[in-house]
Amino acid sequence: MSERKSVLLRLDPAVHDALAKWAADEMRSTNAQIEFLLRRALADAGRMPAHASQMRGPGRPPARPAGQS
Repeated sequence: MSERKSVLLRLDPAVHDALAKWAADEMRSTNAQIEFLLRRALADAGRMPAHASQMRGPGRPPARPAGQS
């Protein structure tokens, strides 16, 4: 898997609060919710790159057995 990119994003506080609540309702982090929405917008516009990796589903990832990275 390639390295993830970091982006500084400035939002109106009310927009951030609404986004954070929506993310919590769907058991995602705010960051994951932003990525989910951006991916959906890209797909709807026909601009999603074919080589983009799949986003993992909502919720906590499964625990890794001891000794695995």
